[in-house]
Amino acid sequence: MIADIANTINSSILLVSILLIVGVLTTKFSSRLGLPSLVFYIIVGMILSQFIYYDNAPLTQLFGILALIVILFEGGMQTKWEPLKGVIKPSLSLATAGVLITTATIGVFAKYILGVSWLEGLLFGAIVGSTDAAAVFAVIGNKNIKQRLAATLEAESGTNDPMAVFLTISFISLIQSPTTNIWAISLHFFWQMGLGIAIGFCMGKLTVWGINKINLDSSGLYPIMALAFAIFTFSITALFQGSGFLAVYVMAVFVGNADLTYRHSIFRFNEGFAWMMQILMFILLGLLVFPNQLVDIFWQGVILSLLLMLVARPLGVFLSTIKMNFSLKEKLFLSCAGLKGAVPIVLATYPMIANLENSQLLFNVVFFVVLTSALIQGASISPLANILRLSNGEKIQPTHSLELVSMGKTTSEIIEIHIKEKSDVINKTLTNIQLPKHTLITAIIRNEKVLTPSGDTTLKQDDIIYVLTPKIKRKKVHSIFTHQTAQQSKNEAVP
Repeated sequence: MIADIANTINSSILLVSILLIVGVLTTKFSSRLGLPSLVFYIIVGMILSQFIYYDNAPLTQLFGILALIVILFEGGMQTKWEPLKGVIKPSLSLATAGVLITTATIGVFAKYILGVSWLEGLLFGAIVGSTDAAAVFAVIGNKNIKQRLAATLEAESGTNDPMAVFLTISFISLIQSPTTNIWAISLHFFWQMGLGIAIGFCMGKLTVWGINKINLDSSGLYPIMALAFAIFTFSITALFQGSGFLAVYVMAVFVGNADLTYRHSIFRFNEGFAWMMQILMFILLGLLVFPNQLVDIFWQGVILSLLLMLVARPLGVFLSTIKMNFSLKEKLFLSCAGLKGAVPIVLATYPMIANLENSQLLFNVVFFVVLTSALIQGASISPLANILRLSNGEKIQPTHSLELVSMGKTTSEIIEIHIKEKSDVINKTLTNIQLPKHTLITAIIRNEKVLTPSGDTTLKQDDIIYVLTPKIKRKKVHSIFTHQTAQQSKNEAVP
């Protein structure tokens, strides 16, 4: 008996390791074929479903939520505030009005094509109405799309989950209890959004304070602390009936744009962990579907997928971005880049857990829509951006990073500073810059080349410098290299 249990455990561990290895290797094939890696993960899960029987929707939902927290946290940290603040209005419009329009449009089609009730049709629309953060971050992240468009898509995918979750739960409640108060449901949505933003911002400040002020015994604990704060942010927000996903994204954007100790360690850890969660999540979702059931809804799935991509999503984009300074080409690109991924499939488990009559039908069609969306939209984003001339060419990844790694406690750290235009230190030699005591410039990156600093080295615009300094001097050091004199600002303001 004990030997059988041990063999089962060992076999399970072996299977997980194989899945991770296969998942990592498929990223290589996906980049060569121009397909999102999530397609391969789903296919692996579908193949495994022929040998492993798995139908645990609650477990899938739990793991999916945890995976989405990690993915949203990692994606939010990678989001730059400067381009984001310029697209807040269109992103929020797409995440709310756009999702609502898409839901209503595809819901009407689903009612007649699937032969379900009006509420079930709208429930299907709510499940597939939003774009997926995991899919968008994975596909857009390695493409050099124009900054405003990329920021809009990333912000939309990070903030439209509350509307999708709200609509899904609302339609399930109306199906189960038609007398449910619609006005109370609507007010609850604004509560979810407002609380999610407020708690996300507060937790972002608390996370930054905790990372920078708490002196841990090992540098490897800081990434775990950051991730723990993200999970806590979701949990505490959900406890008070707010949008946990929105809170995590807001918190992550704040943390990612803050001045952090062990910044590179935190980013690299969460990037790797997000990939692992994404691999396992999509394989698990693939296990939950049976390929023979997809054959039964093939034509319905194809028609609904095409209607979603060619009618419902474009209609939502064009109507929700009226008078927001997007050209026709940009709106077409936004329409075609509304990728579906894990969120719709996770939301499709809600009707299954609620034991709705057509829950399995809805799940299968949603799964089919997600698969075709990833295959068609995911593969066409890069060529479409080139055709519409919305791409800036090949994306250049940073070739440098430097960080002080300590096996124990340390009172110093290496910080990275970008010398921007108008900084007072431009064209100054290092000997002419007054630095705090025990502070040392360790390296200078100029035109992707590493320079060894010396006293007569002159700083130039766009230099990236690495400074070894006591943690308590972090702000002072930053101000020295980013300060701009008032007189200089005044002179530049005069035409």
